[in-house]
Amino acid sequence: MKEFQQIMADLKNRQFKPIYFLMGEETYYIDAITNYIIDNVLTEEEKGFNQSIYYGKDVDAATIVMAARRYPMMSQYQVVVVKEAQSLDKIEELQHYASAPLSSTILVVNYKYKTLDKRKKLGTILKKSNGIFEFKKMYDNQVSAWITGYLKQENLAIDMKASSLLADALGTDLSKIVKELDKLKVAVGAGVTQITPEHIEKNIGLSKDYNSFELQKAILAKDILKANKIIKVFAKNPKDHPIQATISVLFNYFSKLMIYYYLGDKGKANVAKELGINPYFVQDYAIGARNYSGRKVVSVISILREFDMKSKGFGNVSADTGDLLKEMIFKIMH
Repeated sequence: MKEFQQIMADLKNRQFKPIYFLMGEETYYIDAITNYIIDNVLTEEEKGFNQSIYYGKDVDAATIVMAARRYPMMSQYQVVVVKEAQSLDKIEELQHYASAPLSSTILVVNYKYKTLDKRKKLGTILKKSNGIFEFKKMYDNQVSAWITGYLKQENLAIDMKASSLLADALGTDLSKIVKELDKLKVAVGAGVTQITPEHIEKNIGLSKDYNSFELQKAILAKDILKANKIIKVFAKNPKDHPIQATISVLFNYFSKLMIYYYLGDKGKANVAKELGINPYFVQDYAIGARNYSGRKVVSVISILREFDMKSKGFGNVSADTGDLLKEMIFKIMH
């Protein structure tokens, strides 16, 4: 995320804002910014008198305002952090400080999983002063590229199949993804410069052959034998391969395949741009278009919606997720 990268660049250059109101569902960015400020703005000697950390459920807005209005002792700055601010009662009262913050105070407010109403007074003040930042969950189709970018910063490359395998298995929770990537980096050792599916299978326990990425490839290639082998493994291990995750992967693909049909320019660069995918995967849409008509794609999308509802208990009395998965794949491929 460009906004996160800009914030971190400014922090590393010691260009501080008086208020960082960090909100939204993607907590990884909120924690990364907060932890950097806690760890790096003040020296260890300065922290004793000039760094205060509060929790929303244990403090009131008046106490935070009073703390933020103090001047630092033997330091250029003081840092005031409010964690779990979504639990803070009468948070709007922070407007009394936000309207005239001290340049010597760095106030960090963590407002996780929620967003502040920018139409109210506090939100209006923070928006005007550029002190409010919203971090949204990534879409499924953005995760693979994010993994590649994160590892690049760690001086590690990763091939496209490996990054797609990780994205498929780990979902969109960046904190979870980073934890697994950091473990993977340690596990492969300093001599490895590129992560492969074999590294992932060996060190994280994700099969390079039995995953939603390979299932998708089998379906779009109409390889019934391979698809059946994969769904048998999925059916035996529903906790490792939840049907909802498989449906999400397939729905994302077939929705984009529908868009692919209507593109006038089917050149690799244009398809990648219009579908928001890496050019490496453009060939998958060409293969899918050859094997699935536009009418069939519409039908597949309808099937995926039907089984998504069934997997959540609607219109399904007794079938387990393994049986649902087998029936769904059969309907898609026939």
